[in-house]
Amino acid sequence: MSTRYAALLRGVNVSGRRRVPMVELRTLLAELGHGDVATYLQSGNAVFSSASGDEGALAAELERAIEARFGFPVDCLVRPGAYLAAVADACPFPAAELEGKQLHVTFFDRPVDAARFAGLDAAAYRPESFRLGERVLYLYAPDGLGRSKLADALGRPALTRGLVATSRNWNTVAELVEMTRD
Repeated sequence: MSTRYAALLRGVNVSGRRRVPMVELRTLLAELGHGDVATYLQSGNAVFSSASGDEGALAAELERAIEARFGFPVDCLVRPGAYLAAVADACPFPAAELEGKQLHVTFFDRPVDAARFAGLDAAAYRPESFRLGERVLYLYAPDGLGRSKLADALGRPALTRGLVATSRNWNTVAELVEMTRD
């Protein structure tokens, strides 16, 4: 039995750097033995089917293959479709009432304790807001991520040290949920 997964690549195809063409990423995933491979947008989102039940091993395998093929390291997070659906269902913000650019999800490689963000004066950034979930951070940024002062604060090295994290807007999260449905 196989599971549908999403691979979330961190920091590829941004400003022409760390280029990973999606057609080559699809080929690479197929060469690794995964089926039903597809990509979404150019920002490092792929879905595939695998008999493996170990998302950490799948991510490590993909990281090694990407570095071997493209010559630079890329952090990858691999999440099963059921997890992505649970993330969408648990969203603490009214996603259906918001534009996709107003809501973002940062995926982490492991659970993050709220104490990590305790020193951040969240009230100072209102109406922007964030909430932690299971290995995710939900960010409401009414003017979009590019203008978000809270996103900048949340991304400071002191808060993210030791974590692998990659963010997606709500439209991308919703599309990946659909693409990974079994």
